[in-house]
Amino acid sequence: MTSKPIASLLLLTILAIPLSACGTSKSERALSGGGIGAGVGAAAGALTGGSIVGGAVLGGAAGAVTGAATDKDDINLDD
Repeated sequence: MTSKPIASLLLLTILAIPLSACGTSKSERALSGGGIGAGVGAAAGALTGGSIVGGAVLGGAAGAVTGAATDKDDINLDD
């Protein structure tokens, strides 16, 4: 891998982590995290000249995993 895809994936992960905890159950957080991650990944792919679809797939996977791995008390944006 070159540094461009690694930097894009790192940026995507950093952006997806705080947003992936939207929801009260693990399945809601995984679903919202996947959607947010896919959108951020597609945008990152477009901005960096990479694959939009590839960015969406990687972002969606990263967001879904992060959302499923978090607890509703881990990240609470209402506080």
